[in-house]
Amino acid sequence: MIARDYGETITLLNELNLDYYIYSRPTASKHGKVLSLPFDILRAYNYLKSLNIDLVTGFGVYDAYTAFLLRVPAVVFNDSEPLANMKSYAIQFKLYMPFISVMITPESFRQDLGDKQIKINSYKELAYLHPNYYEPDDSIFDLLGLGHNEEYVLLRFNAFDAVHDYSIKGFSDTDKIELVRELEKHADVFISSEIGVPDELRVYVTKIPKNRIHDAISHAKLLITDTQTMATEGALLGTPTIRCNTFVGKNDMGNFIDLEDNFGLIFNFNEPKQAIKRALELISDKIIKLEWQDKRMKLLREKIDVTEFMVGFLENYPRSLSEFKKNPDASRYLLMGASND
Repeated sequence: MIARDYGETITLLNELNLDYYIYSRPTASKHGKVLSLPFDILRAYNYLKSLNIDLVTGFGVYDAYTAFLLRVPAVVFNDSEPLANMKSYAIQFKLYMPFISVMITPESFRQDLGDKQIKINSYKELAYLHPNYYEPDDSIFDLLGLGHNEEYVLLRFNAFDAVHDYSIKGFSDTDKIELVRELEKHADVFISSEIGVPDELRVYVTKIPKNRIHDAISHAKLLITDTQTMATEGALLGTPTIRCNTFVGKNDMGNFIDLEDNFGLIFNFNEPKQAIKRALELISDKIIKLEWQDKRMKLLREKIDVTEFMVGFLENYPRSLSEFKKNPDASRYLLMGASND
């Protein structure tokens, strides 16, 4: 595995005792990330070229260019619509798309990306949150200093420092303070944040290990966040989730629309005041967690195990791609038959 020293990635890898090679240490500035890109790709290429790599998989630009240099296929998973996103990401996407062999997207992806795109009825987050691989651990209550089944709310705040986050906003410091002050009247409040929080909120920042965050999400009564991935994680774990950032709007990503309109697992807002108002309404619902678990079970019945699909697809590539092109519903059968032929 190769990894970027970005955000909490390395901390998490160390907690999980996984082997990795760091090929990128991006700077804090967006311009610095862009300027370092060629050097990061060369570093990844130099490391991988001696390992007889047959295929590269990942989530975007680094994978595409590294695979091109290695002269191997690049199979990329992407759930962010490039044209519905910020212009900087749309430009980045257009530059690396020619170097991709296959672009796998959720079925809810609203854009047609051409012949290289295949759609599967799942989300990337189900690769690790599907019940086949993940079961919530209630010892998280002990780590949080709470009695078992005691109600709490989890707040997660984004740094918005990625290139595609240019000009995107979430909760302001004033909004964060209001959220905590209002919610703590009803339940304990914990904060997980990629950036510093106002001084008066530091006491609420949780110190749990990074690899226990999904347990914290799963057992929370509410998750309120201005992030993207963790909002999806909350919904898939059956926790009522409120997502608030300026991505939300008529050009929002299809997976968030799917989770809200078709499953009712998430609420999307671009105005913090509306998000706070909705949070205070939900916190008073005594049976909301039971309602959300029912919604989650409906979703799990309809979505495929994306890990099982990806393993079958990658192990049998490129034949798996040909089979999928013949029968787009093949994702529902997970391509498992291909490995036995």
